[in-house]
Amino acid sequence: MHTDWREVRIQNPRGQLLAALCLHSGPDSRGWVVVCHGFTGSKEGGGRAKAMAERLAGETGFSFVLFDFAGNGESQGRFEDLTLSGQIQDLSAVVDWCGQQSPGPVVTMGRSFGGSTVLAHGAADPRVQAVCTWAAPVRLADLFSEAIIAETGDGRIQLADADGTVDLNKDFLRDLESYDLLKAAAVLAPRPLLIIHGENDDVVPASDARRLYSTASDPKELHIIPGGDHQFTTTSEQVWKIVGRWLNALHGEKCTQGET
Repeated sequence: MHTDWREVRIQNPRGQLLAALCLHSGPDSRGWVVVCHGFTGSKEGGGRAKAMAERLAGETGFSFVLFDFAGNGESQGRFEDLTLSGQIQDLSAVVDWCGQQSPGPVVTMGRSFGGSTVLAHGAADPRVQAVCTWAAPVRLADLFSEAIIAETGDGRIQLADADGTVDLNKDFLRDLESYDLLKAAAVLAPRPLLIIHGENDDVVPASDARRLYSTASDPKELHIIPGGDHQFTTTSEQVWKIVGRWLNALHGEKCTQGET
C-alpha cells in the first residue's frame, strides 16, 4: 500500500496557494488522477479520500492528487468568494502542476459539486483523458437556489448546509447560470465518462445522473449504487471497485459501455 504522501502548494491564476497532497506511483506511473472534493468539503474527505487513493494507486498504478479548492480546507482564499468558474481555474492549475511533474494522461474525478466542476472543466480542457463523477448535480442553479434561506443585504446569500448555514456572494448564483453541464457532458466524447450515483441520495436526485448518461456519448458508464446515499457512507468499497476497474480499463484503452 502506498503511504508516502507529499504536501505541495499549487498557485491558481488568482495568485492563491492551493493546499494539495500528492501520492506518486513512481517512474512507472500510468498517469494522474486529480480528485475534487464536494461543496464545503476538503481534500482528505474525512480520511476516506486518502484511503481510496492509496488503494487505487496500488491497484491501478496511477498517481493521485487531492487538493482543497480556494477558500476551503487549508487553501488560501475566502469561502464566500467561491464560484464554479473559480473552481475550474483551481482544477486547471492542478492539471498544469501534474504536467510539470511527469508526463502522462490526466483523469479528473469529483464528488458532488466537485463532480460538476470536473464536467465543466473537462469539456473545455483537452488535456483531460477521462472524467468520473460521484453524486454530481447538473441542475446547479435550481439546486442552490432552493437552498437559499436568506439574503443578507450586503450582496451575500445564506444557504442551508448539512452542517448549518454558509454565506456566499450573490455572484455565485450568477456564475452558475453561465454553465450547462448537460452540454459539457455531450462534448466529452470520445473521452470516457464514468457516472456514479447513490440510489438513496437525498441531496442530489439520481435522475441527475441518468440525465447526464442519456446526454453523453460513448464511451460512458452509469452506476446507480443500491442503498447509496450522497456520501456513499456504507457503499464506498463498492464505488472504489468500480473506479479501479474503470481506471485499469482506461490503461488498456478500453471502456465498458453500459448502465448498472
